[in-house]
Amino acid sequence: MIRRLGDMEGRLIVLLLVAATLAEHVRDLEISEGAPVGTRIGYIGDGATSDSGPPYLIVPVGNAVMSDLSLDTNTGEIRTKVPLDREKRASYSLVAIPISGDNIKVLVKVLDENDNAPTFPTAVMNIEFPENTPRDVKRTLHPARDADLDIYNTQRYNIVSGNVNNAFRLSSHRERDGVLYLDLQINGFLDRETTASYSLVIEALDGGTPPLRGEMTVNISIQDVNDNQPIFNQSRYFAMVPENATVGTSILRVFATDNDDGENGQIEYSINRRQSDRDSMFRIDSTNGQISVNKPLDFESKELHELVVVAKDHGLQPLETTAFVSIRVTDVNDNQPTINVIFLSDDATPKISESAQPGEFVARISVHDPDSKAEYSNINVTLTGGDGRFGLTTRDNIIYLVIVSLPLDREMQPNYTLNVVATDTGTPPLHASRTINLKVTDINDNAPEFSEDVYYANVMEVSDPGTSVIQVFATDKDEGNNSAITYFLSDTPDTHSAWFHIDSRSGLITTKAHVDCETDPVPRLTVIATDNGFPPLSSSTTVFVTIHDVNDNEPIFDQSFYNVTVAENEVEGRCILKVGWYACNIAYVNELEPHKREKK
Repeated sequence: MIRRLGDMEGRLIVLLLVAATLAEHVRDLEISEGAPVGTRIGYIGDGATSDSGPPYLIVPVGNAVMSDLSLDTNTGEIRTKVPLDREKRASYSLVAIPISGDNIKVLVKVLDENDNAPTFPTAVMNIEFPENTPRDVKRTLHPARDADLDIYNTQRYNIVSGNVNNAFRLSSHRERDGVLYLDLQINGFLDRETTASYSLVIEALDGGTPPLRGEMTVNISIQDVNDNQPIFNQSRYFAMVPENATVGTSILRVFATDNDDGENGQIEYSINRRQSDRDSMFRIDSTNGQISVNKPLDFESKELHELVVVAKDHGLQPLETTAFVSIRVTDVNDNQPTINVIFLSDDATPKISESAQPGEFVARISVHDPDSKAEYSNINVTLTGGDGRFGLTTRDNIIYLVIVSLPLDREMQPNYTLNVVATDTGTPPLHASRTINLKVTDINDNAPEFSEDVYYANVMEVSDPGTSVIQVFATDKDEGNNSAITYFLSDTPDTHSAWFHIDSRSGLITTKAHVDCETDPVPRLTVIATDNGFPPLSSSTTVFVTIHDVNDNEPIFDQSFYNVTVAENEVEGRCILKVGWYACNIAYVNELEPHKREKK
C-alpha cells in the first residue's frame, strides 16, 4: 500500500532516489568534546555550495548521529544533544539532501580536549639491581598511557622523590603505537652497604596547560655482591699465656667485620699454617675467632709464637684479609709433678668389675718431680670423686694404688669420675691433675624379672594349633649377654605343657595341640626366663589359661542295661528305678577353681 505524501516529502524522496546520480559536496565541521549540551556545531549549508538550502532530508550514518546530535532540517543547524566524548566517538557522519538534489556529506569531527591524565598500569612496581651494575644499564618500567591525543598524550616523565644521590635517571621513547615508553637507568655508582633500597616516585605528564599527571612508585632493591673484604678491628693482636696452660685454655679473641650481606658477609676464621704455627700449638674457633691452646706449651722450647690469622667470607669468590697475633709464653715452674696411671684391668683400660671387693686394686699411679729426686716424699697425692667408693694408698709416696673402698653395683652407678691431684712443696707449689673416667663392668648378678607375678589368659577349646594365647615379658637389669633372655615352659605332666608352645625370644605363648576343657579347664603353666650370663640366672612366673568349653560331648548313661523287679501291689507313682547320666559340662566359680563333673 502506498501512503500519500505531502508535496515537500514527496519531492525529498524523489531527490533521494536521484541523489546518487547528482554531484556530492562535503561539509566538514568541528566541535570540541568539552562543549556544553546545545552548543551549535554549524550549518549543513555554508553558502558556498550550489545546493538550494533547507529543508534537508537527513540520512545518518550510524545510530549515534541522531542520539548525540540535534539536527534542524528546516534550517540545517547542527547542535550537540549530549556531552560529547572523543575517546568514545571521534566523529559523526551524515548525508543531507536539499531540494536541489545535491548530495551533501557532512563530517563532524570531535576535537580532543585534555580530559584524561596519564595512567600507569600499576601503582607500585618492584625491581632489583645488583650493586655492581654498570652506569647506563636500564630496566624497562611500565609506561603510562593517556587516552587523549597528540599534545594531550603523555609527553614526559619525572622522578619526583626518592632518588638519593641522583642514583637513577629516566629515559623515554615513543614508538609507532603512540605510547611513550619508559626506562630507568643507572646514573651513578650503586652501593648496597650505603643505600640498600630506593623508593622512587615517578610522575607522567601530558602536554596540557596545566598538564595532567599520574604517579607510580618504583621500589628498587639493591642486591649484594661480594665487594667488601673482612676487616679486623686490629691489625695486630698481643696476648700472654702461661706455659702450664692446659689444652683448651682460651687466650684471646680476634674479631673482623664484613659490610656485605648474607653469605657474602659471613666470616670464617683460620690460622695460616703455611706461614705460621706449623706445629698446631694453637687453634682458632672458625665461627667466633676465639684462639685457644691446642697442645701443651713449653717456655723453654719456644717463648714467642707469631700467628697469621685469616678472616675469609663465604662469597662465591671469597675475599679474605689477615692479621698478626703475637702470643708470648710466660715462664712458670715447669718442673711440676707428673702423673702416670696404669690401669690394672685385663686390657689396661679404666674399668673395674662390680664384683670387686674392698681393697682390690684399680690402678697404679706413679708421680715424678724432676726438681729434686730426693724430694719425692714431699709430693702430696690426693684422690677425689667416686662417691667415696675408691681410696688411695701408698707405701713410699712414689707409687700409689687406687683401691676399691666400698662394694660396687653397676646397676646403681655404671661410671665414676676420679680426679688425681699431685702437688709439690715448692713456692709456689706446683700441682698436676689427672681425671680418670672409670667404668664399672657388669657381672651376672640380676635374674630376669617378669612384668607380672601371675598372668591370666583365655583360649577357646576349639582353637587351632598356633593360636596366640598371651605374651609374657621379662627384663634383666644386667647388660650384654647377661641381660639376653630366653623363655621356655616347664615341662611337667600336671601342667599340660604339651598343649602349648612359647617363643624363646619373644615370650609369645601359642597353642601347640588341641586343648580339652574336659581334661583340664584351667591349665597352669610355669614360664621360666633364663639370661645368657655365666652362670645363668633365671626366674619363673605362672600363667593360668582358662579354656572356654564348647558343647562337644553327648550325655552318657552310667550303664547300658538296667534290670528292675517290681511287686505287683506297688502303688501308682512309686519310684522303681533311678538311672544316671553324665554331662561333661564345666562348672567352676572362678578361673582358679578345679572343674567338676555333674552327675544327674
